[in-house]
Amino acid sequence: MIRVVLPAHLRELAHLGREVSVEVSGQVTQRSVIDALEEAYPVLRGTMRDPVTKKRRAFVRFFACEEDLSHASPDAPLPEVVATGAEPFFVVGAMAGG
Repeated sequence: MIRVVLPAHLRELAHLGREVSVEVSGQVTQRSVIDALEEAYPVLRGTMRDPVTKKRRAFVRFFACEEDLSHASPDAPLPEVVATGAEPFFVVGAMAGG
């Protein structure tokens, strides 16, 4: 099971706690984790990535092991500690403004 920590606005939308677990079959990547989240919680579809292009939304960031993975390939394998469930995958709502 992959542990995922969601930002408050997505937790409220889906009526979830701070952390959820999803099952990912095959290689654990950003894409496979988001696919599993959207499958398990359909209300989240389109909130983290564009539903057509599947590109990450501008004000959403992905982190694992204290590293910003937002600009990494969505098909790159996530760290082993995330794939084993030892560490969570973080979805973070980015801030903008001045």
